[in-house]
Amino acid sequence: MAHILIIDDDDQLRTSFQRLLTAEGFQVSTAASGEAGLRFIGEKIPDLVIVDIQMPGKNGLEVFAIIHDNHPRLPVIIMTAFGTTESAIEATKAGAFDYILKPFDIPEMLTLIGKALDAGKFMKTQISSGEDSEPPVTVNEAIIGRSPAMQQVYKAIGRVTATEATVLIRGESGTGKELVASAIYQHSSRSDKPFQIINCVAIPETLLESELFGYEKGAFTGAVQRRMGKIEQANGGTVFLDEIGDMPLSLQSKLLRLLQERSIERIGGRDTIPVDVRIIAATNRNLEQAIEEGIFREDLYYRLNVVSLTLPPLRERKGDISLLTDYFLHRFAMESGMENPGISDEARGRLEQYDWPGNIREFGNVLHKAIIFNRGMPVAAEDLDMGNPPPLNDTTRKTPDLEDGIRQWIRAGLEKGESTSFFDETMDTCARLMVSEALKFTGGNRSQAARLLGMSRPTLHARIDKYNLKMETSIKTEAED
Repeated sequence: MAHILIIDDDDQLRTSFQRLLTAEGFQVSTAASGEAGLRFIGEKIPDLVIVDIQMPGKNGLEVFAIIHDNHPRLPVIIMTAFGTTESAIEATKAGAFDYILKPFDIPEMLTLIGKALDAGKFMKTQISSGEDSEPPVTVNEAIIGRSPAMQQVYKAIGRVTATEATVLIRGESGTGKELVASAIYQHSSRSDKPFQIINCVAIPETLLESELFGYEKGAFTGAVQRRMGKIEQANGGTVFLDEIGDMPLSLQSKLLRLLQERSIERIGGRDTIPVDVRIIAATNRNLEQAIEEGIFREDLYYRLNVVSLTLPPLRERKGDISLLTDYFLHRFAMESGMENPGISDEARGRLEQYDWPGNIREFGNVLHKAIIFNRGMPVAAEDLDMGNPPPLNDTTRKTPDLEDGIRQWIRAGLEKGESTSFFDETMDTCARLMVSEALKFTGGNRSQAARLLGMSRPTLHARIDKYNLKMETSIKTEAED
């Protein structure tokens, strides 16, 4: 459970904010002054700090400077009113994760918190190679495997971390590209500098440009203040561009300029802004095919592909499944505060037989769910929810009623033949229903819904915005700063 510290002298805001974030599944602590917040951090370091600028005694900028000097990898979000936006921008340049203007909407703040926690996790969590005979005990994440393919991955990570080269990480969804990016960052010379994560598919295309490059006041309707983009915020550090293959063609030229000239321009701006960032990109797409189809720039491909790491899918390294099983059982048991329940031989056999289209992410989710619902008993074959795989001794399988219903629904839509974007509309309908039902099932707890759906909080929040599944309330202060 992520631990968030709120530092603000507004009693009403602290109380409302604490109630909201606690309902979202976070552990929340509060401090009514900058001095009290610093004392708290001196005793226990949280996963994220949210601090207001205008406070008596030490103001938010002074508090941030002290936090950043002592804990440079601890993400800090600054809350500010319009009158102090420029100060917040300067703090962001100095290393604050981001800032948000008061009054703010809940979905916007929750999205920002999710991004900050993800970045903080990448910056602070030790990534083990998992090569030891015993599962790692002191880490939350590890790259696991002793197969020849994984040994090549370890060697490549070791070689690239000592350089400033741009890195392109390739592999199917769920193979661990984010962990490899984190390992490269943590062992690089920029490990004490900012780390920004941008998911090029989770952010709507209309917002991605401003998210990356920022904008000037008046650049478009609603641009009431100048805002720095994530690339500029990461100056001196590292930017991880996940799902780079899905970046719109219109933005690829601006990214190419960054790689070639080490500079950017904000939307609506004329000034060239120099930036010093290392780019790590990841994709599950076939970029060579995308180039042939005209949806990915060939010159950008060569700029990104200075060093390329390809992660093998789990079905091609099934010799690592037993090691992965022991690791995840050990890890999830520790996180749940229980003894490792163990696993039956039949269940191990089923894990090794399955082809794992979702790779490590799917593998971990299956074992996590099994541990939650088996009530401390050894994990048995029937505890494994792997998309209704066939029993080990049965080569036939009946189509579930649910599948039949979905097939009939799809056929009905195809027969109408009215829409030229039937595939996208159908996928959006399914995704909207899944997100909506997950939120209902968890009573609106977005953190829990994201875990059940196997996605990050920022991705869930992006889906909520896309499908207009929004909370209608917002937190406001009685007296704005």
